[in-house]
Amino acid sequence: MPLLLDPISVEREAAVTDIAKIAAFLQDALGQKITAYLGGLRDAKVVGRWVRGQVDPRDMVKMRLRSGYQAARMIVEAYGPETAKAWFFGCNTRLDDEAPASVLRRARTPDDLQRVVPAARAFAGAGD
Repeated sequence: MPLLLDPISVEREAAVTDIAKIAAFLQDALGQKITAYLGGLRDAKVVGRWVRGQVDPRDMVKMRLRSGYQAARMIVEAYGPETAKAWFFGCNTRLDDEAPASVLRRARTPDDLQRVVPAARAFAGAGD
């Protein structure tokens, strides 16, 4: 199945969309626990507080969420939420056999995030 979304549009969405809406999309598509994991949290209930605008995530957490959003948007659109969940936790050859969720969770700098979205783009465009 080909990539259905324009990656540039998804990149723009991830940059300009309010973080509460980003968290809401991830929570709806992947679930609250997975969203918390991607963000680097132990307490999944914090995600609900982000979605309601009660708490604003720290800057690095926002970067993880925005990268996760870009990846999830492309994969959910191409294959659906179940495949997106599987992709985030499967070994990925483009990430040195690491799971994308682990790469996002452990990211400490913007450079740590730079390989996740291209890996998602390649997966979502598979079959082209």
